[in-house]
Amino acid sequence: MEITVSARHTDVSAALREAVEEKIGRLSRFLEGMDRAEVHFTEERNPRIAAKEVCEVTLEGHGHHVRCKVAAADGFAAIDAAVDKLEHQLHKLKTKVVGRRHGGRRNGRHADDLDADGVLATLVDDGAVDDDVADDTPRIVKTKKHALKPMTPEEAMLRLDLVEHDFWFFTNAETGRSAVLYRRADGDLGLIDEAG
Repeated sequence: MEITVSARHTDVSAALREAVEEKIGRLSRFLEGMDRAEVHFTEERNPRIAAKEVCEVTLEGHGHHVRCKVAAADGFAAIDAAVDKLEHQLHKLKTKVVGRRHGGRRNGRHADDLDADGVLATLVDDGAVDDDVADDTPRIVKTKKHALKPMTPEEAMLRLDLVEHDFWFFTNAETGRSAVLYRRADGDLGLIDEAG
């Protein structure tokens, strides 16, 4: 597995880098084909926050993205917490993928039919923030390009769980129109379909 370690506002020691490569490298045993991992450390600047070290991990492979973000008192504790969370997510993903393969076709699609093109988001961080904008005015600070691929709302639920976001934008295979699956305040999910 190719592992990239980066940091912002903090230093990654050689020992932490070795621990990251060892622990993240072991995650490939949960699901074959996870061939790339990006690990990013940041440090919270607020002195009132005890869990200052934030660790974001994104795993990619075979058309799947699995992402987690955790915070802890130090980098070693953060990577341990991230690995625990990722193990759970990878087990959940493997169970669903294997269930689809052994359970036959569901909604006319098979897990092997999914390709990496268009299934998942391609993230682009412009990094450009206009400092001239007034502080009380909301501003766009990050832009993401998202290739849409038709999928059922059930597949979108799986993707939403894996990336740990509050919404997932996709093309609804049942209607052929754009749709958003979002997490509601009560814990359930909502589906918004484009009118047509």
